[in-house]
Amino acid sequence: MTKAAAILLAGSRPGTDPLAKAAGVAIKPLAPVAGEPMINYPARALLAHPAIGKLMILTQTPSLLTGDPATAWLGEHPRVIFEQSGAGIASTLMALLDRPDVTFPLLVTTADHVLLDPAMLDQFVREAEGADIAVAMVERATLLARYPDSRRTWLKFRDGWWSGANLFWFGSVKARPVVALWQEVEQDRKKGWKILSAFGPVALLGAMLRISTLRGGIARVGRRFGLIARLVAMNRAEACIDADKPDDVALIERILGERRG
Repeated sequence: MTKAAAILLAGSRPGTDPLAKAAGVAIKPLAPVAGEPMINYPARALLAHPAIGKLMILTQTPSLLTGDPATAWLGEHPRVIFEQSGAGIASTLMALLDRPDVTFPLLVTTADHVLLDPAMLDQFVREAEGADIAVAMVERATLLARYPDSRRTWLKFRDGWWSGANLFWFGSVKARPVVALWQEVEQDRKKGWKILSAFGPVALLGAMLRISTLRGGIARVGRRFGLIARLVAMNRAEACIDADKPDDVALIERILGERRG
């Protein structure tokens, strides 16, 4: 397959991030996890994977990363490009999709995806290949079987309770209308019903009454936009554990310790 370009979201949301504030750093991607900035973990995982070509890092302040001794290597790496991030994720992605120098497929993930590893990337790339858009999710039973105390934001469907895994696939420019819709509801990303309602009353009612499966719903949304849309149900519980809160960081550091041990 054609190598995917990876996009690593490393921007800042409005306001002060609690992890960054606690660590005394300017932006969350520089907050330490197990002794080094969190962004280093997914960046290394992406650059080491054979399916990934170049790595684009989206951030409002590239100099904060290139100027820090612990992350300066990113600015020196021949396959890393820094791109200016806008106010929102979707609006920034829309601008990239419209650029003639950006080629597909694109794999998108986040700087706080510290536990991203080769097995996760293997599964996601394998199952996303051929789709115009794909999204990775973890079903609640998968997470709780390994980490029963971990707390996530869940969307409830007939085929389970699902949490995002911060992995997205844009296989072609056909994904653009879906990103445009994402841009419209970006401010409501934690309100599952509001996001679903943007896809139409049938999707909203189906989720509320548990008569829709997430897999089927994503496929139907794709058909509505004339594209192939796919759910990738991740096998690894760690795929939905990102470094968002102090409790998450403590769990991630424990998992990293177990991996190294």
